[in-house]
Amino acid sequence: MATYKDHFSRQSADYAIYRPDYPRDLYVFLSSLCRAHETVWDCGTGNGQAALPLAEFFQQVIATDPSSAQLEKAAPHPSINYQVAVAEKSPLADASCDLITVAQALHWFNFEAFFKEVDRVLKPGGVIAVWTYPMLTSTPAVDAVISHYYHNVVGPYWPPERKWVEVLYQGINLPYPELTVPLFSMEREWDFNNFMGYFNTWSATQKYIRDTGKNPLPDVEKALRAAWEGDEARRIKVRWQLHCRAARK
Repeated sequence: MATYKDHFSRQSADYAIYRPDYPRDLYVFLSSLCRAHETVWDCGTGNGQAALPLAEFFQQVIATDPSSAQLEKAAPHPSINYQVAVAEKSPLADASCDLITVAQALHWFNFEAFFKEVDRVLKPGGVIAVWTYPMLTSTPAVDAVISHYYHNVVGPYWPPERKWVEVLYQGINLPYPELTVPLFSMEREWDFNNFMGYFNTWSATQKYIRDTGKNPLPDVEKALRAAWEGDEARRIKVRWQLHCRAARK
């Protein structure tokens, strides 16, 4: 098996709890692009956040991830086959997929090798769809805390691949002609503990801890408490814009 950079196994339990779910409208749209609905490959599935809703629209979901710890947190489903595999070398047969999805994971892949694998397993007329989302927005006070933590505290600890998320995957050349895709959004209502759990899932937070032997979260926790004005149970609206790119073979 090819090597990969494991940024998420350590915090796989928190990842399953605190990462946002993707909107159902996204899956309805992707399903509408497909000429058949037999098999979808959800590559870099993590804890199966995209695999589970895809099972509503496809007969079979092959959900792969190189992290067995992540897959252990995935919800079982009779139509989903979870397998440990890297993106660049999948267990799928040639020309077997109607759709390939990559949810907030493409930036970790070797693009050239992965797109070669995509071309091998995607049916003629099949679709590849990749999506990402930038930093969330909420209230001005909370956003200021997040921005400081993101840029000034753990900023140097982000893996270099993070740059692709910040430019919303622009500059990555998909292997086929692109399709027009609408802009989607995700909205949640979060309390204080949701934010702290979310920060803990960041790869930069975990690298900071590994490299320095210190946990940066207590300092951001203090600042976030101040932004919460003493009521940690108060829930505020949180929003992400989801940017999806799709192309047809």
